[in-house]
This record gives sequence, C-alpha cells and structure tokens, in this order.
Amino acid sequence: MDPAFLKAIALGIIEGLTEYLPVSSTGHLLLAEHFLGLGFGDPVFDKTFAVLIQLGSILALALVYFQRLFRVLLDAPKSAEARNFILGILIAFLPAALLGVVLHGFIKGVLFNPMIVCVTLIAGGIILLIVDRLPQQQRHQNAMTFPLPMALKIGILQCAALIPGVSRSGATIVGAMLLGADKRSAAEFSFFLAIPTMVGAFAYDLYKNFATLSAADFQLIGIGFLASFVMGLLVITGLLTYVSKHGFAVFAWWRIFLGSAGLLGFLVLG
Repeated sequence: MDPAFLKAIALGIIEGLTEYLPVSSTGHLLLAEHFLGLGFGDPVFDKTFAVLIQLGSILALALVYFQRLFRVLLDAPKSAEARNFILGILIAFLPAALLGVVLHGFIKGVLFNPMIVCVTLIAGGIILLIVDRLPQQQRHQNAMTFPLPMALKIGILQCAALIPGVSRSGATIVGAMLLGADKRSAAEFSFFLAIPTMVGAFAYDLYKNFATLSAADFQLIGIGFLASFVMGLLVITGLLTYVSKHGFAVFAWWRIFLGSAGLLGFLVLG
C-alpha cells in the first residue's frame, strides 16, 4: 500500500479517537506529524488535512444522534425547549466562528506549532484535573436545556480552542462544568456544539484551500475522513458512560504526559 495512504489512515484514526475527548485532536495530529513523521511533506497541506478530516468525526456524531436531533427539528415550531436548544447551540457557535475567520491566517501560520501544542496540553491538563476534582454544583443535568446566557459563556470559552492543544471539547466541557453542568451533560453539550463548529471550520478551510488541492490530495483526505468516521463512532458510543462514572482525570493525566514527552522530545531531538 502507498505509504501516503497508511499515513492518512493513521492520522484519521488519531483524529477519530481524540476529537471528542478533551485532549485536542489537532494537537495530537501535529505532534504525530512532527515526531512520528506522519506528515505528507507539505506543511500547508498537512494543516489543511488536519482540519478537513474532522468532518468524518462530525458525521459519526450526527449519525449517533440523528434520531434525537431530527426530533428537535420537528418539535421546534411547537416546543420552546427545542427552540431554546437550537438557539443555544447557535449562540455558543458564533464567538469562535467569528474569531476563527478573523484570525484564520494567524492560527494556521503561527499557532499550528508543536511547541505551542506541548505547552497548552500540559496547561489544559492541569486545569482539567482541577475542575474535575471540584465539588460539582450540578444545577444543569440536561444539555438540551442549558440557559442561553450559559450557552454564550461556553461559546466564549470555546474561543480558547483556536489555539491548537487547548482542545475544543476540553474548553467547552470545562466551561460547562464551571457553570454548573454535571459531567455527562457538559460532554453532551460539547458534542452538539461540535457539529456547527467543525462543519463551519471544514467549509471555511475548504473554501480557502480548494484551488490548491489536487485529486491525489482529495483521495488522501477521503481516506483520513473514513478512518476518522469509524473511530469517532467507537468513541462517541462509550465516552458518556465512562465520564459519568469516572470523570475526566485520565484525560487530564494523558495531556500532561504527552505534553511533557513532547517537550522532552524537543530538548533531545530538537
């Protein structure tokens, strides 16, 4: 098999495994490319590939929650709760979407940096560990009934995830928990918010880079997309049950370990 295909499969698996965990899928992809040689030899395409294959994980999420989301759309004309949920997701989506458009070039040109990823992995792991151990207020136990001001605050916190290594799911989960959500509903709201956020990132990045992509590039993206989709299905179906029982400590320690290993790698290997 073509080595490029194997790299696409490996990166797709990493993306699918990490997209919904609070560990930063983009950070994992950047470190895998830097230290394991899983890049394709073109830094611009590597960054575009990392963004575009995320759609596989999003479609996995849409498939798992299709019935529930379809019911919300059907109920919206007559249900205030359904309308509140849809509006809350849109409100939470807007801050990162607008800031991402404004800072797109800076993010991909400067912040897509393995050293930055290592530092933010460690810092985010420490924060996640602290928040996971705080006594939970648990005022909100249903992700579909979060108040609109709470949704906006979660959306503002999601902006931190524009820095690779912070983790979109990590920022939104931590934000929701600090605002009184229990662990399960915090993770579930993060799931729902991922749909417009990542579809928007996919569409914008594809628009910006479409002219530079060849047929071979799209083939690699398709392979990574498929691998991401399959692994995303596996993670989504088990994550909520796990965090409800065990919390997020294991993911926090993994972040700290990986970030520290990366910094050590920079010291040893350069």
